[in-house]
Amino acid sequence: MTQKSLSNWLKAVLAGIAACGAILYACLIPMFGKDLVHANPELSYYYAPWLAVIWISAIPCYLALYFGWKITVEIGRDNSFSMDNSRYLKYIAVLALADSGYFFLANLALLILNMNHPSVLLGSLFLEFAGVAVAVAAAVLSHLVQKAAKIQEENEFTI
Repeated sequence: MTQKSLSNWLKAVLAGIAACGAILYACLIPMFGKDLVHANPELSYYYAPWLAVIWISAIPCYLALYFGWKITVEIGRDNSFSMDNSRYLKYIAVLALADSGYFFLANLALLILNMNHPSVLLGSLFLEFAGVAVAVAAAVLSHLVQKAAKIQEENEFTI
């Protein structure tokens, strides 16, 4: 597989993830929320705050997809191990960690405001753990890509 075809496959995967995320955030989550409100009218005042929390959590996800796209462009240029890719992976790690922290704090705030149930907070810890795992994986990849870029740079100066 050439670098260009690998880059194209990765771009297709990122585009698919972005499309699935758009469907989830724009259609499915509001629809399920409205269904929940229709089934339980006493929960109607929960809908808007929860929808805002979830939509705000989409912002770091799409920023991470943007940096992932930039990485695939560099892979297509046969520049896989570069300081730019290392920096983009570090940005993805920070975004994943920030999104996990934000979602936990927002969940906690909604619990304090009596718009959440403790079991929902506990259940969301799985999502937050997944975000932390992505952050750790991206940070490790950033470190490894940075080391590979330095080795590649040193080899370019060797005769």
